[in-house]
Amino acid sequence: MVQIKKIWFSDNKIFAEYIDGRVIGVPVSWYPNLSKGSSEQWQDYEIWADGQYIHWPSLDEDISAEGLLSLSQTGLLQKT
Repeated sequence: MVQIKKIWFSDNKIFAEYIDGRVIGVPVSWYPNLSKGSSEQWQDYEIWADGQYIHWPSLDEDISAEGLLSLSQTGLLQKT
């Protein structure tokens, strides 16, 4: 089970630090609801289920720790 420790945003990317020390980042544009939000709305999130999910109440967006990690790996593979 992968667990997110914290998240942050920079340069229209969302970054996540996992409990095991991995840090990944993906474009916010990969998540349509997030990309429609403001930077203030991006900061209004909750980490649920012992780090397994991120929830943005004002944007009606939920991202799983596993899904974010999988997308980041797919994105890296597509760039090479």
